[in-house]
Amino acid sequence: MSAARTALVVGGGVAGMSAAIMLRSAGIEVQLIDIAADWKMAGAGLTISASTLRAMRMAGLLDQVMEEGHTHAGIQVCDVQGMPLRVVQSPPLPDADVPGAGGILRPTLHGIMSARLRELGVPVRLGLTATAIEPAGTASRVRFSDGSSETVDLVVGADGLFSGMRKLLFPEAAAPGFTGQACWRLVIPRPPRISMRHFFLGGPVKVGLTPVSQEEMYMFLLKHVPDNPRRPAETQHEVLRELLSGYGGILADIRAGLCAQSPIIYRPLESHLLRHAWWRGNTILIGDAAHATTPQLASGAGMALEDGIVLADEVARAASLPEAFANFMRRRYERCRMVVENSLEIGRLEVAGAPAAEQTAVVERSLAALAAPI
Repeated sequence: MSAARTALVVGGGVAGMSAAIMLRSAGIEVQLIDIAADWKMAGAGLTISASTLRAMRMAGLLDQVMEEGHTHAGIQVCDVQGMPLRVVQSPPLPDADVPGAGGILRPTLHGIMSARLRELGVPVRLGLTATAIEPAGTASRVRFSDGSSETVDLVVGADGLFSGMRKLLFPEAAAPGFTGQACWRLVIPRPPRISMRHFFLGGPVKVGLTPVSQEEMYMFLLKHVPDNPRRPAETQHEVLRELLSGYGGILADIRAGLCAQSPIIYRPLESHLLRHAWWRGNTILIGDAAHATTPQLASGAGMALEDGIVLADEVARAASLPEAFANFMRRRYERCRMVVENSLEIGRLEVAGAPAAEQTAVVERSLAALAAPI
């Protein structure tokens, strides 16, 4: 029994590829489209929690992620001079044979997931998006930006933070909101001594390092920027150099190496949550299109992967799409809401300079909730 025989996934990020992989694995004919003509995953690195690694295992991706990324069992907490303070263990989940934490480059994860799509024979069409969705009996006719159209049973909107599909389905929905923080990211060579995540506490900004392969790591830096200034890409190394002033150890080495050619990625942090059903008719939104979070809980990719897994599970066993969608929402809404709201709360505590113990309490409460089965 399945609520759909054919499906179209709009958006080729983590959520879209997860949905396409899992729907096809469930026996549903799937095609995927993405508006980008040059299909790739933007960004630097991803920090991976145990619950995200569990989702990767469920999607059949974990072995390659462990081979091409990096897994480890904790966080080395340091002071601003890089001196070790304590190690916070990241234990594996009790019901999952996965490591406690890890990291991977975004383009590497894209390569692993897109290769899995090719193995499954999922057609991918690029430079294309949906411009209209119309009822067609019990199915939906989707009109595309190139003038063509397709009739399918199920449409999945997974086109990210500034989703065009969300505008089609819910034109009244509010746009994503700026959180008051921004993030700088930089991928650099990894010295052997950085064998797990590192946090540097006690300074004016939040700084961390995450190993993402045997050779590389990425640095992130979070700062309160209430006026959301626009900064030219060619001067970001000067901004980051100033922000790292006063930090010692490996951060001083990184600061000394910054130059105009440093591949720095700067993004204001934006977030949103649809607080009503994420579907209309035969179309449902998943991933950042429905619930975009900030990086404080390192769970954005995990939530996207889980969405695809749960959606395919419910569609495969339901008698109708409304039933499948309702069951999906019961399993996903509170979990995704918690990640969005608790990540924002941690960000507010960071901006306010709250004690580390107060911030850690929110993290620990959140990770305990994420350890529950999806």
